[in-house]
Amino acid sequence: MQALATAAEWFIGLFKAGGETFVGLVTGIIPLLVILMTFDNALITLIGPEKIDKVGEAAGREGLIYYPIRYMILPFLSVFFLTNPMAYTMGRFLPEKYKPAFYDSAVSYVHPPLGIFPHVNPGEYFVWGGIATGVEQAGYRVSDLAIRYLLIGLVVILIRGIVTERITAIMSKRSAASEQAAAS
Repeated sequence: MQALATAAEWFIGLFKAGGETFVGLVTGIIPLLVILMTFDNALITLIGPEKIDKVGEAAGREGLIYYPIRYMILPFLSVFFLTNPMAYTMGRFLPEKYKPAFYDSAVSYVHPPLGIFPHVNPGEYFVWGGIATGVEQAGYRVSDLAIRYLLIGLVVILIRGIVTERITAIMSKRSAASEQAAAS
């Protein structure tokens, strides 16, 4: 009988812990996210969506100089202003050959800025929260990690964008060659 009572207490304790976590979210991160999202929408309105769209058009130009715009600035702005999953829609301004690489960059950047900008991907904030708790318990500053994570993320998405663009070009050439061979 004692084992059954202990199991029941443990079972209820599991839900109590879940309730405490939920109350912590309702009084902590949720109001923060609501305010950040409100600020984000107000900023987009003030800047004007058409100006944000022009950045996407500029990123679609040919040339090496546009790589950082296409695979760092545009994904950063998309993730910051449109958040996950709407950030991927900025790729619509790019030529078809750049869309897969832009998507790869944008989807890879929805996690790195979470420590500074939790509104970009609130559904994944719990991952960052777990990491932050461990970092704090180890005696380190979470803000240092958040900034490093954000900056390294920018370098990684640039590399991923360039590599994916090259892979897309190679696959497109192969596809065109096999279509041409099949037509012959």
